[in-house]
Amino acid sequence: MKKLFFFISLLLITSHINMIHSEVKETYVLMETSMGKVKIKLYNETPKHRDNFIKLVNEGYFNNLLFHRVIKDFMIQGGDPESRNAPAGKQLGSGGPGYTIPAEFVYPKLFHKRGALSAARTGDQMNPQKASSGSQFYIVWGQVYKASDISQLEEQKINQLKNAYFQQLAGKQQTKIQQLYQANDQAGLQKLQDELIALMEAHFQANPPQGLSPEQIKAYTSLGGTPHLDNEYTVFGEVVEGLDVVGKIQSVETGTADRPKTDVIITNMSVLEN
Repeated sequence: MKKLFFFISLLLITSHINMIHSEVKETYVLMETSMGKVKIKLYNETPKHRDNFIKLVNEGYFNNLLFHRVIKDFMIQGGDPESRNAPAGKQLGSGGPGYTIPAEFVYPKLFHKRGALSAARTGDQMNPQKASSGSQFYIVWGQVYKASDISQLEEQKINQLKNAYFQQLAGKQQTKIQQLYQANDQAGLQKLQDELIALMEAHFQANPPQGLSPEQIKAYTSLGGTPHLDNEYTVFGEVVEGLDVVGKIQSVETGTADRPKTDVIITNMSVLEN
């Protein structure tokens, strides 16, 4: 009797958990552009970015902004409020809502496959925490890699991680580095650099970086993407319909600062009802 009661209880608990999971809603956004429509799914795994994007969409923040930066075989970028009605030749790319969002890396699950929606940000020197722009985003296009390229990609990623860790170590020694520079102490600088390199190598020997996951390898060798951006910029959604529109946008002719010569406008964005 006790065993039967335990079995029934277990079934009820399992059913309740499944109900909770089934009730988790996914958010979709319809992006209407001057070149077509794109449907985007926002990831629940990156709630800060998801909720901020929903807020901005509901406020009409993105309406009539431009894709102000387009690089063929790489990505299309928008979300700069200063791009609204921007005259030709105006420098764009620095606008935003006046705040940033903490990085939400969910790696390797969320990565820069073609169609990924990611947050733009300022560079590591000014922004070592890799915090995201409050509004600027990009949609990945990238390239398709050969299977023979995978080992090289993994090696590049490891070198990228090592460099980032070295810069982190060096940042903690900034005062000492400045003092050595001012004293023109080249021997001291070399010694410090050797010490930091040794610390970096010891760290990665104790914590070997993981290679690309099977999902990443499959995506990068079939769909395409930008693997060098993984774990550097927050991925918070993906295109589920209209990838062909993204393809058309990334192919437009561009001029100074990668701005399309003919404006590509986000005419409207709206959150879709489930």
